[in-house]
Amino acid sequence: MKTFIKIFRFFPPEAAHYFALLSLKILNKIKILKIFFPTSKDFDRPKEYFNLKFKNMLGVAAGLDKNGDYVDELESLGFGFIELGTVTPKSQEGNQKPRVFRYINQQAVVNRLGFNNKGVDYLVSQIKNKKYDAVIGVNIGANKESANDQRVEDYVYCFEKVHKYCDYVTVNISSPNTPELRKLHNPDELEKIFKRINEIKSINQTDIPILLKISPDENQETILNILKIYETLKINGLIVSNTSVDKGILEDCSHEGGISGKPLFEKSNQLLKRIHEFDNEIFLIGVGGVFSKEDYESKIKSGASLVQIYTGFIFEGPAIIKNILSR
Repeated sequence: MKTFIKIFRFFPPEAAHYFALLSLKILNKIKILKIFFPTSKDFDRPKEYFNLKFKNMLGVAAGLDKNGDYVDELESLGFGFIELGTVTPKSQEGNQKPRVFRYINQQAVVNRLGFNNKGVDYLVSQIKNKKYDAVIGVNIGANKESANDQRVEDYVYCFEKVHKYCDYVTVNISSPNTPELRKLHNPDELEKIFKRINEIKSINQTDIPILLKISPDENQETILNILKIYETLKINGLIVSNTSVDKGILEDCSHEGGISGKPLFEKSNQLLKRIHEFDNEIFLIGVGGVFSKEDYESKIKSGASLVQIYTGFIFEGPAIIKNILSR
């Protein structure tokens, strides 16, 4: 399998991403995926949060499957939960290519994708009539051309579309690749979003969990202000964290965009620990730089109830799941 991963590295990063996932789909369709990547009962460590039964604590972070095209395949690999998206009201191409860059020696990726996706209606069509054993989350965002209050309406629109067909929803205000999106960390802006979403929840009489994905680059005051209004806004949990634009964590970084992978591990973990120390009742999903069982366990020790991977999966392939979950 490592040979295949090396072959994929000859392709541009986005092409490699597509061909790798397509390969999983083909193997699954001809019913030999589990021959290459067998799962085990060792993987199962059931946990229950929000009345949702997670078969284990390891999930896929948003971004790997933006449009819900590969849920069957990712579930078959043994993940306990899968977060789709980020999805926006209208389809959009994202930022100009090239926009994904590998730093292989540092096991890192820099991306400036910009919420490229096929739109929320397409994602819903992919998942609405299917039943999955894994918990399914949908990560929602705003279209690039939306501004000011229209961005609030983008989140509301996506929430209305997806909430009946998934198990939880994540509000993504922390991508660095949509201009001024991170300004939504401001409590006043957050209040606008969650007030509207909570109205929709009330009208539809749903208690679907709503999580908030935050940036590792915000200052301590901003994070503290979010934590102070966490309960008031009826946020059910935080995902810590998104990518970082701090070039200080990546040696010889020559590209603009969000940094993920190994260099993000310490920065995201520090934020995770600070939030857990502030209030150990806050539900946390840890993400950022997980490449090994030790990394996974470190997230849990730092306060995470669940852990997500993305860049580690890209570098290590599906074998990373077994390496993390095997007893």
